[in-house]
Amino acid sequence: MQHISQIVFIITLGVFGFLAYKRVSFLRNCINLGKKELPAGSKAQRLKEMIFIAFGQKKMFKKPLAALLHFFVYFGFLIINIEVLEFIIDGITGHHRVFAPFLGKLYPVLMNIFELLALAVMVSCLIFLSRRNILKIKRFWSAEMQSWPRLDANLILVIEVLLMLAIIHMNTADQILQERNTHYTATGKLWISSLMIPAFTALDTGTLIFIERFAWWFHIIGILGFATYVTYSKHLHIFLAFPNTYYSRFRPKGHLNNMPDVTREVSSMLGLPGATATTENPVEIGRFGAKDVHDLTVKNMMEAFSCTECGRCTAECPANLTGRKLSPRAIMMATRDRAEEIIKNKIENEEKSLLDGYISREEINACTTCNACVEACPVNISPLEIIMQLRRYIAMEESGSPAAWNVMFQNIETNFAPWKFSASDRFTWAENQE
Repeated sequence: MQHISQIVFIITLGVFGFLAYKRVSFLRNCINLGKKELPAGSKAQRLKEMIFIAFGQKKMFKKPLAALLHFFVYFGFLIINIEVLEFIIDGITGHHRVFAPFLGKLYPVLMNIFELLALAVMVSCLIFLSRRNILKIKRFWSAEMQSWPRLDANLILVIEVLLMLAIIHMNTADQILQERNTHYTATGKLWISSLMIPAFTALDTGTLIFIERFAWWFHIIGILGFATYVTYSKHLHIFLAFPNTYYSRFRPKGHLNNMPDVTREVSSMLGLPGATATTENPVEIGRFGAKDVHDLTVKNMMEAFSCTECGRCTAECPANLTGRKLSPRAIMMATRDRAEEIIKNKIENEEKSLLDGYISREEINACTTCNACVEACPVNISPLEIIMQLRRYIAMEESGSPAAWNVMFQNIETNFAPWKFSASDRFTWAENQE
């Protein structure tokens, strides 16, 4: 029977491993739709940013209560699942609590820490569920958070609660079985699960073994399933937050990227120092701005798949707060959806595109470029960069910007200012002022 269990476990590992590999390959293809770009900053600078933002969750603590709860869920779940390594070794070898003999007295200390963290994770998840479904925090109920996005967030929280309950139930049954069956390795007293022992003591040994084994299998399959499921979920940020923050943009928040081809040509025409002419073998200038995901960068695409859908960007967006259609979160979700559609359907060129097909002109024209969304994002995502690339395409490829904008563009081009008078007359209005 034990050998059958080991074989089933190894097959289970293989199945979930294969599913995870297929999904990761799919996501890599989606992200690689973007254009390559050189990373900013030194390796030391990028590593520091990743440690403080992704691992240390520095930006989360602008809202201390939510940050503390998220800390319990994130680090608690992460540390607890160190125990999964023991589960895997036990499953493959047929042993029970293989680390206990090696760790000795340290083992019950670690198990008690794991149980305390499991309790903290459960409490935090229940509070998060209440905030989403009872208090109905506004940013969780906006237009883009209907149907699947809302169900996805609730599913993750419920799954985490069930996985933590499985650990507690497994340990409770295990502690009783340690006194009845020598196969069960002594763990010492585990404070949280021992509180449930009175409710289990009347159960016969067979029932306790079933509870312990069921909870064990439920937890390991749950963890493997969870690891696969998050690649389809907004919780993909658990993994992608690290590379996304590592490749952060190290520049002032108000900085907008110039287009290298245009910059080079303008510098050459103006004879600026260091400018190089392109009269010999000129390189064809690509599309101005972005119409589809192919025109964005790999970093833009990584950000789309790193989005936590927390809605902090949208909650801080002044355009959204005044009732405009723009939602920075929806911009990232739409970019991700478009990339997935292309890879799934193997569509390279078609009439449908990111602009107009997924993101409307009304949305991007409402943006004030204030960078509030960039500042608010806990994992350094910039919806503004995608918005500006789409607006560049409309302005430079289609001349399709709103009429008032086109007048301003023309004035800047001819008068070097948004107003319709020459630079020499710029301060005339002040002459008659007292």
